[in-house]
Amino acid sequence: MKGEEHTEMDHHRVPILIVLFSITFCISFVLDLVLGSVDIPLHETFSIIMGNYIGDASRETIIMDLRLPRAIAASFGGAALSVAGLQMQTLFRNPLADSYILGISSGATLGVALVVLLAGGTAGGTLPQLLRSMGLFGSATVVSAAFLGSAAVLMIVLFVSRRIESTVTILILGLMFGYVISSVVTVLVHFSDPDKVKAFSEWTFGTFDIRWTEISILVPVISVALLMSFLLSKPLNALLLGEGYAMSMGMNFKRIRIAIIITTALLAGAVTAFCGPIAFLGVAVPHLCRGVFVTADHRILVPACIIIGGCLALLSDLIAHLPGSSLTLPLSAVTSMFGAPVVIWVVLRGSRFGRGVSI
Repeated sequence: MKGEEHTEMDHHRVPILIVLFSITFCISFVLDLVLGSVDIPLHETFSIIMGNYIGDASRETIIMDLRLPRAIAASFGGAALSVAGLQMQTLFRNPLADSYILGISSGATLGVALVVLLAGGTAGGTLPQLLRSMGLFGSATVVSAAFLGSAAVLMIVLFVSRRIESTVTILILGLMFGYVISSVVTVLVHFSDPDKVKAFSEWTFGTFDIRWTEISILVPVISVALLMSFLLSKPLNALLLGEGYAMSMGMNFKRIRIAIIITTALLAGAVTAFCGPIAFLGVAVPHLCRGVFVTADHRILVPACIIIGGCLALLSDLIAHLPGSSLTLPLSAVTSMFGAPVVIWVVLRGSRFGRGVSI
């Protein structure tokens, strides 16, 4: 009886929590627009976005060309990495799995390295400049290379996981794949043009500072992949109870696995392509969502990861740009401050992974 009352109370609490975190997300988005090296008042910010601003042209440039695309990239990037991590943790039944630890982001990094470091363009300095020097299909080529790289590594890890039962062994193998790929990237860097190496090195620090050209590719790719992830909620719930249970419900496990591979590769590959390898969001956010919503139901966790992941990415981006200062911190260093304590907590406390799901 108490269990039924607790479940009913949790279901009533979910909409309230979703609304609260949605409000927090909106506040974080606005703060990321308003605060920075130059603080712009809220009313001016809204006037600029609505196209009614009459004033300093430099402020309009800051909002429309720098901060707004950056905030959009952070929102979608944080959501994508969080959902990708959630899917990996469910697929491998491993509470510490994500696209970064299992080598998927490393595979995307290798794909980007092959395109950027071996590109025919001559412009140096930043990745967007180099992509523009590559012509019309520069951005699309980078996304395709990142997707193929991440999908290839994920296929290898998944192939190994079918033959090895120990999740610790799979985790170690994923890390080893990452080290091997990193060594290949190091060799490419060693023999590449200094300008391209500089652009690639800055990219590896992680940043949401991308432009509208890149946003026009990033947002549609992530939107489609997030929709696919939400549609996979019920199969993901079944996987929590084991492959045998999923197949007993009439699900085609091979097709489900391929769908998860495609969506995870799209999510992690697209973000890594333009924003660099951003650590820990994929590990930390799913556990935060499970702890806050007290559920393992992916019909709740996927939307929760989208909102909370986007919120944490926006806050990380805000901290990285040090409001009131012209200095900028590496984004991955800031996300690690959020993510590492959560991972430590999961390891020390033990995860309640997979409990409490109701299908």
